[in-house]
Amino acid sequence: MDRRMFTGATDKLSASDVKIDGVSEISRGLEGRSAGVSVQNVSGTFGAAPKIRIRGATSIFGDSKPLWVVDGVIIENVVDVDANSLSSGDAITMISSAISGLNSDDIESFQILKDGSATSIYGARAMAGVIVITTKKGERGSAKVSYTGEFTMRMIPSYSNFNIMNSQDQMTIYREMYDKGWLNYSNVVYASESGVYGKMSQLINTYDPSAGRYMIPNTEAGRNAYLRQAEMRNTDWFGELFRPSIQQQHSVSLSSGSEKGSYYASLSALSDPGWSIQSRVNRYTALFNATQKILKDVSLNVIGNASYREQLAPGSLSSAVDPVLGTVKRDFDINPYSYALRSSRTLDPNEFYTRNYAPFNIKDELKKNYMNLNVVDVKFQSELKWNPVRKVELSALAAVKHQSTSSEHQILDKSNQAEAFRAMGTMVIRDSNPFLYKNPDLPSEYKYSIMPEGGIYNRNDYRALSYDFRSTVNYNDVFNGKHMVNAFGAVEVNSLDRRGTWFQGWGMQYAMGETPYYILDMFKKQVEDNSLYYGLSNTRERNAAFVGTASYSYNYRYTVNGTLRYEGSNRLGRSRSARWLPTWNIAGKWAVDQEEFFKQLSPALSSLSLRLSYSLTADRGPSTNSSVIIMPRTPWRGNAAVTESGLAVTASENRNLTYEKKHEFNAGLDVGMLDDRISLSMDAYTRNNYDLIGNVVTVGMGGSIDKRGNSASMRSYGVELSLFTKNINTKAFRWNTNFIFAYMNNEVTELNTNMRVIDYLTSSNYSMIGMPRGSLFSLRFQGLDEMGIPTFLNNDGTITSTQIGFQETVNMSHLKYEGPADPTITGSLGNMLFYKGFALNVFVTYSMGNVVRLDPIFAGRYSDLTAFPKEFKDRYIVPGDENRTTIPAIASARQYNQINSLYTAYSAYNYSDQRVASGDFIRMKEVSLSYDFPQKLSSRLKLSALSVKCQATNLFLLYADKKLHGQDPEFFNTGGVAVPMPKQFTLTLRASF
Repeated sequence: MDRRMFTGATDKLSASDVKIDGVSEISRGLEGRSAGVSVQNVSGTFGAAPKIRIRGATSIFGDSKPLWVVDGVIIENVVDVDANSLSSGDAITMISSAISGLNSDDIESFQILKDGSATSIYGARAMAGVIVITTKKGERGSAKVSYTGEFTMRMIPSYSNFNIMNSQDQMTIYREMYDKGWLNYSNVVYASESGVYGKMSQLINTYDPSAGRYMIPNTEAGRNAYLRQAEMRNTDWFGELFRPSIQQQHSVSLSSGSEKGSYYASLSALSDPGWSIQSRVNRYTALFNATQKILKDVSLNVIGNASYREQLAPGSLSSAVDPVLGTVKRDFDINPYSYALRSSRTLDPNEFYTRNYAPFNIKDELKKNYMNLNVVDVKFQSELKWNPVRKVELSALAAVKHQSTSSEHQILDKSNQAEAFRAMGTMVIRDSNPFLYKNPDLPSEYKYSIMPEGGIYNRNDYRALSYDFRSTVNYNDVFNGKHMVNAFGAVEVNSLDRRGTWFQGWGMQYAMGETPYYILDMFKKQVEDNSLYYGLSNTRERNAAFVGTASYSYNYRYTVNGTLRYEGSNRLGRSRSARWLPTWNIAGKWAVDQEEFFKQLSPALSSLSLRLSYSLTADRGPSTNSSVIIMPRTPWRGNAAVTESGLAVTASENRNLTYEKKHEFNAGLDVGMLDDRISLSMDAYTRNNYDLIGNVVTVGMGGSIDKRGNSASMRSYGVELSLFTKNINTKAFRWNTNFIFAYMNNEVTELNTNMRVIDYLTSSNYSMIGMPRGSLFSLRFQGLDEMGIPTFLNNDGTITSTQIGFQETVNMSHLKYEGPADPTITGSLGNMLFYKGFALNVFVTYSMGNVVRLDPIFAGRYSDLTAFPKEFKDRYIVPGDENRTTIPAIASARQYNQINSLYTAYSAYNYSDQRVASGDFIRMKEVSLSYDFPQKLSSRLKLSALSVKCQATNLFLLYADKKLHGQDPEFFNTGGVAVPMPKQFTLTLRASF
């Protein structure tokens, strides 16, 4: 369609404007580039997608992710990771990006479709917006070879940016813990976790026969000498676990073209030795894009691209919410970034301490507990175009995509995680170790290890195979030179098959040639726990659609267009009204600058147009139980000898489950002033989302009293502004400025939930009526009691420390609404200055209007492995301090044992209104300086073009809430595989031959 006839809200961005050198995931570069597009880098791990919202959320329980379209073909993830899980830190987030296999140097442009007028042609999956990527094609002329080399160094984090205590201050805390009964010999020598004091107790009890004495004299002088070493240690864990390694990416492309056809081919290789130890990425990509005229009116376009990635990452298990303790925990977490922030600087980086009742050293554990990831993406598509008559074009596109991912978690024999399953050096440890097995058939017997040999081998495999076919007819005509008509019709079908398998192998003897050690009792325990050691899942999606769109323009002055799409999906109800849905759009545009009277406004105004659109779009929603869901089940019998397998209904039939829908009204204004030296684009929109998936309480038909249905609704509105100015425009010097601003607000108007209090506290993905979708809730802190223990308002109106109803599902009146979790204001300010061959870019992004939870650091009991933040200096120490501070006391061992459920008071404090900060920030995102060498010099080097660029990324925060104390307002420190976006410097060399 002629761009002048387009009526939707859209932005077209060149890849060179979006690309951030040294950042391989190009979608991260969209931050601040388009008004209304929010990009939150919740994790900087390679392969992890940023959280992208176009005009905010469109679903309450759905993921609201935009649709990715590459060269006209929809791209799906190999596994469906919803946007709410991107910040989890789980291993699956490393394969959450649909475009991680694309080389950014192969991309020509991005087109971001925002309103229903722009997205309607893509149908149900486009309700949350569409990002269209167009890859490069060959150009007419002689063959050209281009090379791009990027060399990136990431800076090591510094403790100066965080409020972590140094080892001297840390030892004063440990001394108080010792006085309160936590670090004496009897408590630490058999503790599940112990650091300096625990190691000292072990050495006091260890005899050195060669020296004829114990390792540490059990005297005050001997103990003080050992503790003094720890006090002066100040270990830099960032320096121990991170490295300023050089990441390299090399890309080579060949392009050429003639009147009969063109081609573009490229290869790229990325080598990243890893920001932290035991992390590494190698990625290879290839792209081929060729267009050839077969006959005078027939052309064929063939595109093939492939990528392969191998990645090494620290071993990680998935996190889980503990509704009893009121915590989110991840067993055996060895994330280097989390460890550096949460581990005491008194520890010797080369010493083994105790964790999970077994010897532990983080550097040793990272060598013995790691994940290998292999990812293969292949796509092949071809499109045949035929012009049977001058005004009509027929086309047929077919595409096949294959994605395969394998993840191997290797837990070696002598790793801490493996050793924890056989740690039973004493009867005290044997009785306390939760990883040992208690045979229920022999209740009088002691616990014992069910993994006496070997380690653990976990493997997850995911595969996705999809087919797409689309046939279109396009008609363009002009009558009397003033009446422009365009009609477009399409029929498309697509299929997507996903398959996932997983396996957990216990007793893998890595030190014995990777030979499995058979463990009969492990199978017995799994039967008793009703758990599995392998499994698989298969999903099939089938979609079909019929699309028609028509546009009319009078002399490009008045334009109207409309789209009607009728589609169906097997994910929805079996009734025709549920499975098949018509969506539509109607829009108009008035090009005021084409009116005769507009000439009188020149040169003050150089262009002006107004746009209006109204649409109905839809999405398939997060639920798929349109048919009854029957799953295999093994009932718990408590005895391995008495068991049976069966089938159970996990979700009853919901034949009327239908699409989530959205009505959207959009009004836009595009204006140019002073010969377009000032360009302004504004949009205002309102949205009414209804038939959203929510909970429905039934009378119990089908065996369920609570099921998902189309029962929720939400309203939202917003404004967007993009301003571009040419401040100075001379032959030698140019200065351009870009300013982008967007405001978005939404409100849930109808919703039934059965969420628990713990769900509202530990997640930011839930909401209540009258509040934004994705809200942060807290417990109401009521001060410290006379012992320094925090108190809170309970759901029954009383004030309590320990009687917190984390599993309450009915009364939420005691929770405090803090604010939206997603920003309501986003934007950027960019300045580009050009002088001869030099170009300076200064780019600032900002985000405002949301709140974030501070990292949970408080607990009912601590070990001497723990790092304490500096606010602990202001903690409660003596009676009366409850009147001067809100930092809880360190509970004594006697208090912990005597006060029932004391741990809940400190868990609740982590999720109280005392631990919430503003998420507002202004970030110096990018500063770059590039130079294009003169043509004369390039020619002497036998080059057609040569340039060099130096770029600094994520330099610093110009503004952030002081309560964050160095915590990145975008990053969620959830452990696992999550790391923040680093500060980095990149040197880029580009040459063409």
